[in-house]
Amino acid sequence: MKIDNSLPLEYSTEENSLKIFGFWIFLGAEIMLFATLFAGYFVLQGRTDGGPGVEIFEITPVLAETILLLTSSFVIGLGIHAMRLGRQKAMMTFFAITLLLGLGFLCVEIYEFKHYVHIGAGIQTSAFTAMLMTTLGTHGAHVTAGLFWGTFIILQVKKRGLTPATANKSFIFSLYWHFLDVVWIFIFSFIYLKGMIS
Repeated sequence: MKIDNSLPLEYSTEENSLKIFGFWIFLGAEIMLFATLFAGYFVLQGRTDGGPGVEIFEITPVLAETILLLTSSFVIGLGIHAMRLGRQKAMMTFFAITLLLGLGFLCVEIYEFKHYVHIGAGIQTSAFTAMLMTTLGTHGAHVTAGLFWGTFIILQVKKRGLTPATANKSFIFSLYWHFLDVVWIFIFSFIYLKGMIS
């Protein structure tokens, strides 16, 4: 395996570059998934069947979720920077903080879901609540998968150190995490904020 030391570690082999390119293609498919969910939500937004509508949105948990996830995106960026400097412990620490922030996000989202069900806005209440929970739940499931994935990345780096392979996996994971943050910005802007000001 030929290593090009003039490139960042995660791009230092041809195989690594191809894996990153392949992951960008995968993210393209993920964009289509979330675009479909958004389209379904916008079509069904007013279909409340006499049940609650966008008035169920509360700014406090939504702001907490947004701050937690956006902060995690900044922190994982610090982790990748530390990785490129060869600072393994700092990189692992930043990744661990990222996962803790992601866990905090999930805890707030679970609280939010329980609140919705408590006030009669469950997944079977109407087409609106079904699409809302499906969209939010799909994003939450991706965050949950990311928590497990990130944990395995940290364990691999701890065991094997910073190699072209572990750097490549870490960088690809960071792309995934940034993608989840971008999706959340769309959820925050076009579902929550749009609903609160309408």
